[in-house]
Amino acid sequence: MAGKRSIFEEVGDGQAVATAPTGGGIDARPKGARRGIRLWLVALFLLVATMIAVGGLTRLTDSGLSITEWRPVTGALPPMGAEAWASEFEKYQAIPEYQLQNKGMSLEAFKAIYWWEWGHRQLGRLIGVVWAVGFAGFALARQIPPGWTGRLFLVGALGGLQGAVGWWMVSSGLSGDRLDVASYRLATHLGLAFIILGFIAWYALLLGRTEADLMTARRGREAKLFGLSTGLMHFAFLQIILGALVAGIDAGRAFPTWPLMNGSFFPADALYVPDGAGGSLPVWHAFFENPGLVQFIHRMSGYLLFAFGVVVWLRGRKSSYQATRGAFHSVMAMLVAQMLLGIATVLTVAHPHVAITHQIGAVILWVLILRARHLAQYPVMGSIREGTA
Repeated sequence: MAGKRSIFEEVGDGQAVATAPTGGGIDARPKGARRGIRLWLVALFLLVATMIAVGGLTRLTDSGLSITEWRPVTGALPPMGAEAWASEFEKYQAIPEYQLQNKGMSLEAFKAIYWWEWGHRQLGRLIGVVWAVGFAGFALARQIPPGWTGRLFLVGALGGLQGAVGWWMVSSGLSGDRLDVASYRLATHLGLAFIILGFIAWYALLLGRTEADLMTARRGREAKLFGLSTGLMHFAFLQIILGALVAGIDAGRAFPTWPLMNGSFFPADALYVPDGAGGSLPVWHAFFENPGLVQFIHRMSGYLLFAFGVVVWLRGRKSSYQATRGAFHSVMAMLVAQMLLGIATVLTVAHPHVAITHQIGAVILWVLILRARHLAQYPVMGSIREGTA
């Protein structure tokens, strides 16, 4: 029988060495190039955010109908030479926007709006190429983490759908007596852009932490706060759609006063839309085509969104986790800024600089809400000793 050991004796002399504990099933799984894919998604995020801003400027400069054909591949090359420019200009002269609004426009003025729309479409092509090269590269190298192939493919599929929706939108303004694209199609186009941006942002947030960390963090999930932030996300998306309807019919320039609308709470003739023959269209048309009613709904929805945002913030500031509290403080600060930008857009008659800042503000607010929602679902565990729990 072995003798007693001294409490100061080295353990392990002549004994079997204990093996280090192994990780669980999550640690044993292939992880893929999580960091590389996250950087790729961040690049896509920046490109899509830029695309939204350029799209807004294209709308504000009335450039969206300057290219009257959808040529996804050959359209990547701009007109080369005087003959090509004359051909493009001739096509534009055949649509209602030129005939009813821009009659007599010079070729140089046409080129200015053409370049906006060409740049917008070119940026869309670039996004498609960046996605395709990245997805194919990670897939061929077998570096996509388990369970992520479908998610990353979804981003590209939605991008392809967005191109088709973009042409569906543009085609609505090429015939009849329209001077702009149909507002509901513009809203669909912008809404899909924010959906794509949302998926990319959410995936980038998930890939920023290990699977083991996410699983551990989920045990501290704040269910009520997550539900409230999900509601805020949906409400913000609705307000974005309503903003697109405002932009689609230039309703932001119709009532440049605040808080009243040209002296009234509810605008006059808000339910009236002329039919072009001395009568009026059915009332439901007013919700898409009457500038007063569309702007009124956008204003009221903005007030309700702000009020609900305050409720969510009051709950978020009581979170047990410092990072989560900070995320909801950021949402509240941006919500205030976005409301002020909305008022400024109205008072400046939708000045391009102010209006595009308002649209960029919507992108920032959207991402901050997603980040706060993510932290409510996967809180960052702090240190009790340092007071950062």
